[in-house]
Amino acid sequence: GEFTRRAFLNGRIDLAQAEAVADLIDAASTEAAGSALRSLTGEFSAAIERLVAQLIELRALTEATLDFPEEEVDSLHRDDAAARLARLRSALDEILARSREGSLLRTGIHVVLAGRPNVGKSSLLNRLAGAERAIVTPIPGTTRDALRESIQIEGVPLNLVDTAGLRESRDEVERLGIERARRELAGADLVLAVHDASASDHSLPAATPAAAARIDIFNKVDVVPGFRAPAGEFPVVCVSALTGTGIEGLRRAILDAAGWKAHGESVFLARERHLRALQAARAHLAAAAMQGRQWELFAEELRLAPRALAA
Repeated sequence: GEFTRRAFLNGRIDLAQAEAVADLIDAASTEAAGSALRSLTGEFSAAIERLVAQLIELRALTEATLDFPEEEVDSLHRDDAAARLARLRSALDEILARSREGSLLRTGIHVVLAGRPNVGKSSLLNRLAGAERAIVTPIPGTTRDALRESIQIEGVPLNLVDTAGLRESRDEVERLGIERARRELAGADLVLAVHDASASDHSLPAATPAAAARIDIFNKVDVVPGFRAPAGEFPVVCVSALTGTGIEGLRRAILDAAGWKAHGESVFLARERHLRALQAARAHLAAAAMQGRQWELFAEELRLAPRALAA
């Protein structure tokens, strides 16, 4: 990092580009490496700079209407300010969306498989991983600990966690495994709630964390011809871990639930700091849109938005 540090201190690269060097080294996929390289060449920084320049221009015109209210620029600005602000908000939303997707490439998605014993969680992990990673038996409670497996879907890294079946148990070892399963659920980005399509009870005996996305998966549809999943508040996918039916649809649903829409070549490998700055600027532009004809407050929000992006 010596030459990166010297380049940053001498103004040859900015902080986002310096961070991209570390991201490029740590990239876990080709898509992540490509996104880090684009940030390193200044693509992310250039997009932010263009946005800041347009915000400053709009703020300058707004302050001109305040300083010289009798000039013709006043009426022209009043007609055009809302439209220009709308375009800036749209541009910022696009950068934020691309940054959120790039953040997935950098940090990965923490995906937890949860459900009752013998619904096929371990079989599903094996099918997604493409290898026999978990022990599968017809005996309930085979999985006693959290089993982790790292995979990629379309270049997006996923940290899959298979957990103990959720139920009441008197077995001390199994109870410890269930407690670990609940801790994994509390930290999940995405919960795959697995149900047995052939069973009568499709409830999940544990609350899904409010902050986590969720997909309801009905497994073993190969033994229930014509199975129709019950409607619910979460996305539903019907699969057979044994035959592979529906697995590709599940992979797509996982990426959709995580917020992945684009392909790696168009995203920014953003860090949490970048996301917070973009969200703060977005809030200031939303506040500006609410000011109506109160141009002093409108100009103040336009002053604060670039300051947030500079954080």
